[in-house]
Amino acid sequence: MDRLDNTIRPYAWGSTTAIPRLLGVEPTGEPQAEMWMGAHPGAPSRTPRGPLNEVIDKSPEQELGARTFARFGPRLPFLLKILAAGAPLSLQVHPDLEQAKEGFEDEERRGLPLDAPHRNYKDANHKPELICALTEFDGLCGFRVPDDAAELLAGLDVDSLKPYVDLLHAHPEEAALREVLTAVLTADPEEMAHTVAETAAACARLGGAYAPYADLAHHYPGDPGVIAAMLLNHVRLQPGEALFLGAGVPHAYLSGLGVEIMANSDNVLRCGLTPKHVDVPELLRIVRFEAGDPGVLRPEASPDGEEVYETPIDEFRLSRYVLPEDTTHDLTRPAPQILLCTAGTVRVGEHPLAPGESVFVPAGEPTVVFGGGTLFRATVVA
Repeated sequence: MDRLDNTIRPYAWGSTTAIPRLLGVEPTGEPQAEMWMGAHPGAPSRTPRGPLNEVIDKSPEQELGARTFARFGPRLPFLLKILAAGAPLSLQVHPDLEQAKEGFEDEERRGLPLDAPHRNYKDANHKPELICALTEFDGLCGFRVPDDAAELLAGLDVDSLKPYVDLLHAHPEEAALREVLTAVLTADPEEMAHTVAETAAACARLGGAYAPYADLAHHYPGDPGVIAAMLLNHVRLQPGEALFLGAGVPHAYLSGLGVEIMANSDNVLRCGLTPKHVDVPELLRIVRFEAGDPGVLRPEASPDGEEVYETPIDEFRLSRYVLPEDTTHDLTRPAPQILLCTAGTVRVGEHPLAPGESVFVPAGEPTVVFGGGTLFRATVVA
């Protein structure tokens, strides 16, 4: 197995303190948004044998195991991250596998460069993801019931929001959400900026349930995503709780530190809260206009102490062990694994791991862990 040296991405929304605090190092003063663990070519983990993507490329069946290689091909099918949101991320959705393949092939046929700012599909894969809170973690996930969204908007008593309130009351659920989101994203920019300013002032005045949207408007003044965000469920995760985000589900992370795992893709369609490209027609094709509870996940414990976050995805499986002092577990598995310590000290084979440290374990490699602390395990569904 290989100890990982991981890249920290300095995106502007990142916290300046959360990842340094986890790692026990001094902050640099710069935002530190995500620490990537895996073989994504954009920032592969470094190992004593070289970059992890190159290690796997040299002998994919040996590193990934025959079953993982046969099912997912010669690449590690998941990417693990520590995510530290100091400011809201963009409001976004991800395509399903068929939509990603169609979109990628279409943009390839049209000759759009992969780094073009107006390109939607960077690859032909879907991007389901799971976020597990390490601290209290705020986010937006999935649509509110239209009547609830209408009540939230109406409570602001902003005249320019009243047409949206009426639409939410007047149509069936899917049509109501589709019509309002479309209206918000296609509104005249100057008129929408005025609406957002009035909304922000009302949210700041009322506080309580409206406070998150005042904060959004502070970070993204005039952005239609502030209004779109009010159509979504606001979720506050406690440490150990998680959210699964499937295809077509609009979402945004607002604040907090968490462990995130996803299929190995970079396909994002943005709804707002961003200066980046928003392709409204393609977005509306991908979004699932389904309202309901966002479904907070809590891990299911097995007899050996493994706590599994169950999802309907085969490309990744996230679990954790909260290990008492001086306990030993055998984590050998016929599939690739990344093991990440987030608390205490855990020895994995010959590698002692402090918080924020991780190892890559090839398929079938004997894996014994010892110590007291919290260890996250990222792998594939066997």
